[in-house]
Amino acid sequence: MKNPKSEIRNPRFLVRPNILALAPYRCARDDYDSGILLDANENSNGPNIPGAEGLNRYPSPYQWELKEKIGAFRGVPKENIFVGVGSDEPIDLLIRVFCEPGTDAIVITPPTYGMYKVAASINNVPVVSIPLTPDFQLKTDDILAASTEKTKILFLCSPNNPTGNDLNHADIERLIREFPGIVVVDEAYIDFSDKPSFASRVTEFENLVVLQTLSKSFGLAGIRLGIAFASTEVIGFLSKIKAPYNINQLTSDAAIKAFEHLDEMKRSVQELIEQRRFLETEFAKIPQVEKIYPSDSNFILIRVPNALHIYRTLPNLGVVIRYRGDQIHCEETLRITVGTAQENRTLVEAFKQVLAT
Repeated sequence: MKNPKSEIRNPRFLVRPNILALAPYRCARDDYDSGILLDANENSNGPNIPGAEGLNRYPSPYQWELKEKIGAFRGVPKENIFVGVGSDEPIDLLIRVFCEPGTDAIVITPPTYGMYKVAASINNVPVVSIPLTPDFQLKTDDILAASTEKTKILFLCSPNNPTGNDLNHADIERLIREFPGIVVVDEAYIDFSDKPSFASRVTEFENLVVLQTLSKSFGLAGIRLGIAFASTEVIGFLSKIKAPYNINQLTSDAAIKAFEHLDEMKRSVQELIEQRRFLETEFAKIPQVEKIYPSDSNFILIRVPNALHIYRTLPNLGVVIRYRGDQIHCEETLRITVGTAQENRTLVEAFKQVLAT
């Protein structure tokens, strides 16, 4: 007999009733974007700083040019793309669309990206935690056993932050097929992995949302551009409740330009992967380092005694890393972002100096 939990529901049946009934705000650029524009109370004299022509006008609320660039690169129709202020905006919007405050819940798999829990707490949405295994893989049976009609969203981070590894893709696909809600696969670090993205499969699964960002492989953390790939229906709900002009013109221009320089992005990714291997090799030579966890991202996680002391001491030598020892299965661990060749050599020498004191 088929488990009723395995029935994938149309996302519309998961949406909060007030969101379904919401009449979205219509902005000035919903109807017209050319001509003598006297409809949006913009400053017709232009910006007050030189070299900023056009910034007196509100940006496109749809960002079709940018979505076309993204879609061409990822193999996804532009209608299945949402752009937001980093990945954090779609994370927050998804919770607001699907989770009734105080009633519905999200599911997370710690250790994982901390903003899922923060966004849920801000929206007064309970969190169900199903920890990863000690080798940082999914407990699929436990996740499905804990799922109910109230667990509306499952957040999966792959490659995972802070552990760096890919989650097993067969496990992810099983959860997409059997979890009775929205499955969000956060692929912030996907370009550093040799595994394929799930982005192109959002037209296959109505309940799948894939998150990506320009902050990592593209090196554009400062512009705060995140991407959600999903069914057109889910994209419609996200667009319905977003701020009218959530992507500013400067961010849009920089992001469009980024997709015109993909060779440079790919070169940078390969260089960082080579430097990741350098760090893995160098830390393997240090006797005090007990474990170097496999990484499919632009950082590594290592286990070393007195990790908190090392974390607090390295800044005195000009190097800043991240302590992760307060997360489940991550006792005495440090997360280290892969730097440039010179930065990595400096890090290794500073690390050895701290251990010698």
